[in-house]
Amino acid sequence: MSEPQERSELDGTPVGRRVVLGLLGLGVVGVVTGSAVQDALSRLVAHDPTGLSQLVPLGSAFRYYSVTGSVESRDASSYSLSVSGLVARPATYTLADLQQLPQVSITRDFHCVTGWYVDDVPWTGVRLSHLLDLAAPTSDAVAIRFRSFDGVYTENMTLEQARADDVLVALTMYGEPVTHQHGGPVRIYAAPMYGYKSTKWLSGIELTDRDIPGYWEDRGYPLDGIIGE
Repeated sequence: MSEPQERSELDGTPVGRRVVLGLLGLGVVGVVTGSAVQDALSRLVAHDPTGLSQLVPLGSAFRYYSVTGSVESRDASSYSLSVSGLVARPATYTLADLQQLPQVSITRDFHCVTGWYVDDVPWTGVRLSHLLDLAAPTSDAVAIRFRSFDGVYTENMTLEQARADDVLVALTMYGEPVTHQHGGPVRIYAAPMYGYKSTKWLSGIELTDRDIPGYWEDRGYPLDGIIGE
C-alpha cells in the first residue's frame, strides 16, 4: 500500500531542465552520499511536479509523504503539544518548553514500510518516556494515541513501546531543527518501528485504556510496525 505524497509548497512551479538532468545523472551514477546531499536530493524530489524524479533510483534519501496534501506550517510562536488522557498531570508544551527539557541524541536508520531507508540519521529530542513520567499515567493507561496538526493523521503505540530509550519526541535532525517537510517543528522518531509510526507534525499525545489503531493501521498496516516483523 503506497502512501500519498505530500504536495510541495512549490507545486506548479516548473522544474528546470538542468535540475531534472542533474537528478537523472545522480540516479545513473547510483552514488548518493552524505547527509547534505541526501537532504538536497530529497528536497528536489519533494519539489518536482513533473513526477520524473520518481523514475530515478534515489538510494538512501528521504521521500516526503502526507495524507492531507499540503500542511500549514507552525513555528515557535504557534506550536504546542498537549499531553492528555489517562494522566494525573496533563500538560501543554510550547516549543521552548520542550527545548528546556533534558535532551538526548541518537543515530539510527530510518525505514519506510514501502521499502526505502536512510542510514545513520542523527536525531535529538526528549525521550517520550520522560514526558510520560512528567504526566504520570494512571493505572488504566495502556497505550498512546498520537495526533498530528495536519488534522487527520493519528498513530498508536503501547505504553511499553513508548518507554523504549530510542523513542523520541524529536526536535532536531542532522543537527538542525526538524524542518516542516520532515514533520517539524516536532515529530516522533521511533527507531524500532517503520516510519509510519513516527508521527509527523506532532500536536497531541493522549494516554488511552486500549491500543487504538491509527490512520494506516485502519487501512491494513500492522498495529505494531516493528521493523523486520
